[in-house]
Order: sequence, then structure tokens, then C-alpha cells
Amino acid sequence: MEMSAPLLIVRMEDIAAARNKARNLSKALGFGTLDQTRIIIAVSELARNLYLYADQGQITIYKQQISGCVGIRILSVDSGPGIVDVPTVMGSGYSTSGGLGAGLPGVKKLMDEFSILSSAEEGTRINTVKWLRTPQIPSTQNPLHPDTASSSPQLLKG
Repeated sequence: MEMSAPLLIVRMEDIAAARNKARNLSKALGFGTLDQTRIIIAVSELARNLYLYADQGQITIYKQQISGCVGIRILSVDSGPGIVDVPTVMGSGYSTSGGLGAGLPGVKKLMDEFSILSSAEEGTRINTVKWLRTPQIPSTQNPLHPDTASSSPQLLKG
């Protein structure tokens, strides 16, 4: 795990800085364009929530490596008022800002792992990960592909 310094989110410009950090790290780690976009959207949503609802908070974005798997971990932490009813907020279509309601449920759908802890005393902590997909074997190199079947091991019937 390679921790980076948390980004303080207090101004609109800080949201853009968090997006840029997510873009740069996801690209450096080898994420494809689609997953880079998913990560950037998730970071943007988390940073926007910090700005709108917590007055300030921190986003930490870093490389996560466990048992040979590589990913990008995003921690969003604030000491704001907390989320009173997490299950309702995580329901599809819920919005306090008059938006489309994609918010936190959208972040959860975009990422591979998602957890949220929230209380009035301690604020909100969201922990999410997107794992790097291993490249797929091109079909012409796949031993089960028809073009390479003649060089594939034969199944014995018994």
C-alpha cells in the first residue's frame, strides 16, 4: 500500500484537484479508459459531498496491493454532522441536493468495494476500491478457441 497525503476539500477547486489525482494515478496503474472514468466520477461525487454537506473533509487516493492484486483505494473522511439514515441515503433515487440521486449509490455501483460508517459524533468515513482487471487472453491465443484447437490438448473419452 502506497499512502499519499490526504487532499483537503474545502473549495470547489479542491474537487477538481481530487479528480486530477484520481485520473493520474488510475492511468499510471494501468486502468483502462472506462475504469479511469468510473474512478474519476466516484472521486468527484465523494469530494462534492464533502464540499456540500460536511463543510470540509479529506480524500485520500492511493495504490492498494493485496496478494498480487492491484487497485486504487479512495478514502473520504469528514467530521461533519454524519448521515442520519444511511440505508435511505443508499437507496436508489435519493437526493438531498435536488440532483439525480446517483450520489453514494452511484459510487457503490462504479467501484468494486464500498463501505460507509457514519455517526453524528464522528462524521462519515467512506472506503472504496476499484481493482485493476487482468488483461484477457486474445482469442487467437486461447487454447479453447477454434483457430487453435488443432494444437490444443485433446480430451480423452473414457
